[in-house]
Amino acid sequence: MPTRKVLIRVLSAALAVAMGISTLVAGLEHSSFLVQATHSESVVAAVSAGANSVTSMASSTIESVAKPVSLDSGYQHPRIDKWVERLTTTLKQDFATSMTRMDKYSAMITAKLDAKQMPRELIYLAMIESNFNPTARSKVGAVGMWQFMSATARQLGLTVKGRTDERKNPADATDAALTYLSELHARFGSWYLAAAAYNSGAGTVSKALRKVTGKTQGTDEDFFRILSSLPRETQDYVPKLIASARVGSEIEKSGANAD
Repeated sequence: MPTRKVLIRVLSAALAVAMGISTLVAGLEHSSFLVQATHSESVVAAVSAGANSVTSMASSTIESVAKPVSLDSGYQHPRIDKWVERLTTTLKQDFATSMTRMDKYSAMITAKLDAKQMPRELIYLAMIESNFNPTARSKVGAVGMWQFMSATARQLGLTVKGRTDERKNPADATDAALTYLSELHARFGSWYLAAAAYNSGAGTVSKALRKVTGKTQGTDEDFFRILSSLPRETQDYVPKLIASARVGSEIEKSGANAD
C-alpha cells in the first residue's frame, strides 16, 4: 500500500501534467487566434486597399459595354419618307395588326439578336417577309417566317426533307436568318447592304457595288448610291425596313395602339 508521501508525489506529478496540457492548449488557441486575426486584418486591408480599384473596374466595365447596335443610322431619303407616310396612313391598320402579331415572337427574336449583338430592328425584316407567319409560303416556294428557299435553308443547317421542314420552326428559322444576315454584314460591311442582299442575293449587291463604287464593301449610304442598279423590289425593301423600324419604335415609345 503506497505511503502518504508517494501519493502526494503522484498527485503533484498529475497536476503538473494537467497544467502543462492546459498551457499548451491555451498557447495553441492563442496562436490560432493570432493567425486568424492576422489573416482577417490582411483581408480587410486588401479589400479596403482594393475597394477603389474594384469600383473603378466596375465603372469601367459598365462604360465599356457596347451600346446596342442600331439599324437606323438616321439617313434621310425620299423612299424612306414615302414608306413612313404609308405606314402611318393608308397602311396604318395593317401595320398595327403586324405589330400585334410581332408580340408573340418579339422576346425570342430580340434575345437572339442581342446574343449576336445585331440590331434589334432587324425583327422588322420578318414582318416584311412573312408578317410573322411561320407557315407562310411564297409563289416561288420560299417558306417560313424568314422566307427561305429550300436550298438556302439547307446551306444554313435547316432540315428540309419529307415531312420535316425546319423553315416553319420560328426559333430554328430565326437562328438561320440571323446567321445568314451576320454573314452578309461581314461580307458587305453594312446592315442596309446586308438586308438588300438578303432580298436580292449577295451576287446582285456585289455587282451593283462594283459597278457604282468600284468596291466589294460599303456603307449604309452606299446602299442609296447603288439604288438604281438594284432590282425594283430591293429598291423599296430596305427603305421599307428602315421606315418600319422608325414607326414601330415610335409606337413602342408612346405605348399607343396604332389604330
